[in-house]
Amino acid sequence: MTAGLLVAAGLSAEAQASWFSSSSNYTQTRYPIVLSHGMLGWDSMLGIDYWYGIPQALRKDGATVYVTQVSQLDTSQARGEQLLEQVEEIVAISGKGKVNLFGHSHGGPTIRYVAAVRPDLVASVTSIGAPHKGSALADFLRRIPEGSTGEKVLSELVNAVGRMINFLSRSPINSPMNSLGSLESLNSEGAARFNALYPQGLPTTACGEGAYQVNGVRYYSWSGTSPSTNLLDPSDLMMAVASKTFPKGEANDGMVGRCSSRLGMVIRDNYRMNHLDEVNQFFGLTSILETDPVTVYRQQANRLKNAGL
Repeated sequence: MTAGLLVAAGLSAEAQASWFSSSSNYTQTRYPIVLSHGMLGWDSMLGIDYWYGIPQALRKDGATVYVTQVSQLDTSQARGEQLLEQVEEIVAISGKGKVNLFGHSHGGPTIRYVAAVRPDLVASVTSIGAPHKGSALADFLRRIPEGSTGEKVLSELVNAVGRMINFLSRSPINSPMNSLGSLESLNSEGAARFNALYPQGLPTTACGEGAYQVNGVRYYSWSGTSPSTNLLDPSDLMMAVASKTFPKGEANDGMVGRCSSRLGMVIRDNYRMNHLDEVNQFFGLTSILETDPVTVYRQQANRLKNAGL
């Protein structure tokens, strides 16, 4: 059994359909929805889903959803190749010919890579809080001198975290952790190199919209700009501290700047959400003054459905 079969939410398309009774067809897209996690992400770990409550909500109203896993730490291209293998298998299993890709954080460039090299397999790309033009946080970390003891210590610590997540999530991806590869992909210079190779859907202005459709693939994006959103969420402090690495006045979600997140059709780039709220974490403790993140995913699925995707 290959990696793609193992990570397809642990269920076949038929099993998914029977497990969750569909109360409507609101989210019933033509093509399966494929979710791709960000850096240090997972599918399910110790009973905690990365996409907290999102696949279930989408399936309930008709969507076929696959949750994939790629390396927790590696370059956008390497992660993209791992995802491509799974997409090819999902297309074969579903018999639908294409998929709708959703990518959060580093999952954004990951799904862009797949859409760029195999547009025939992709109906749409939906980017969620992804650093398409790099992250100020990654730029801040890149100030640590290359080859220095500090760089080696920090990279090994991050790699250790990646290996732990890989083990605890029982990930089928066993590639070595490459924290420096992630850093090079997510800082401004690395993102610019990636964008020169795979420019599909990118805005041509500093904070504009990109092409809505390229090579038959529709491009969408949405993101948040509130590092702190819920006093009960222990991860808010981490987001608030990380946001201090951004230039004063630059709106961000704690890890990704507002303009950097924009790709294709921008659904909205200023939700009252931080970087983890965008995947309904921590355990759904998001802002009570904003649309529930699960609802945003459902709305996007319905948008794709209405577009014939």
